Amino acid sequence: MLKKIFTLILFLFLSACGYEAIHSKKNSINYDFAISELTFIGDRHVNLKIKKKLNNYTLTKKDKNFELNVSSATEKSVLAKNASGDPTSFKSTIIINVEVFIKDNLRNNLQITENFNYKNNSNKFDLKRYEMEIRNNLAEIAADKLIFKLSNIQ
Repeated sequence: MLKKIFTLILFLFLSACGYEAIHSKKNSINYDFAISELTFIGDRHVNLKIKKKLNNYTLTKKDKNFELNVSSATEKSVLAKNASGDPTSFKSTIIINVEVFIKDNLRNNLQITENFNYKNNSNKFDLKRYEMEIRNNLAEIAADKLIFKLSNIQ
C-alpha cells in the first residue's frame, strides 16, 4: 500500500502541467512583430504595466518593427449616490491611445478602453487598495489587447 502511494506521489511531482505564460519570451516568437521604440505619456502606473508586457517584444528584431507612442489616462466617475448624496458605486476607466509607426510613417491609431464598476467601501484605505488593484488589472487586460491588435497589423 505504501509503495502504491509513493509511486502515485512521485508520478504527480514528476509530471508537469505544461503551464506557460502567454506573453513569455518563448511565446513571443509566435508573434511576427517587434517594437524598436516605446514612448509613454500619461498615467505612470498604467504605463509601467504596459511597458512590462511589451518588453519581451523590444528585445527581438523581426520584419515588422513598430515604433509606439502610448498615451494613457485613467478616469473615476460616480455612478450612483444614496439619498444623502454620498456615492454608492463608481466606475473606473482606462483609456489607452497608441500611435503605431512603421519606418517613420504613421500606420495606425489604436484606442483601447477598459472599464469596471464597483461599490463604495466605508473603509477608505481598503477602497484605495481595491481601486489600485482594479487599475492594475485593467492595464494588464488593455496591454494584452494591444499585443493582439499589434499582431494583426499588416
